Amino acid sequence: MALDKILSIGGKPGLYKLLTQTRGGFVGESLLDGKRVTVGIRSNVSVLSEIAIYTLEEEVPLKTVFQKIQEKEDGKKTSISHKADKIELEEYFFEVLPNYDEDRVYASDIKKIIQWYNILLDNNITAFVEEEKKAEEEPTVSTSEEEG
Repeated sequence: MALDKILSIGGKPGLYKLLTQTRGGFVGESLLDGKRVTVGIRSNVSVLSEIAIYTLEEEVPLKTVFQKIQEKEDGKKTSISHKADKIELEEYFFEVLPNYDEDRVYASDIKKIIQWYNILLDNNITAFVEEEKKAEEEPTVSTSEEEG
């Protein structure tokens, strides 16, 4: 499942899988407990594929940050809890993304990123960047095979 189907809903813990859209919003299923929620269009909702993290040079997509965490942790859960102290969280995140903008990325943001990464891992959602690369490569391969 791609990150464009995973949502963060303001005021609700965890992440949600987009099930369907309705006239007045959408229906999501919690990745924590599987409960379904109906969310209105006016709710504060973020799609994970649209979130980016500030660095000193540019904004880095969240999927890239998840990929860097995955590489650091060898595909396992994070070695730090999202409930760790602010300084520990910042040190960990500095190892993952050394050039992140410390003035615009808060400890609360780092907590969310670590918690979200672990939730995604628990739900076997681990292909953060590979899917996109494969999708880009496939048409090139198939067209060259058709020509040959």
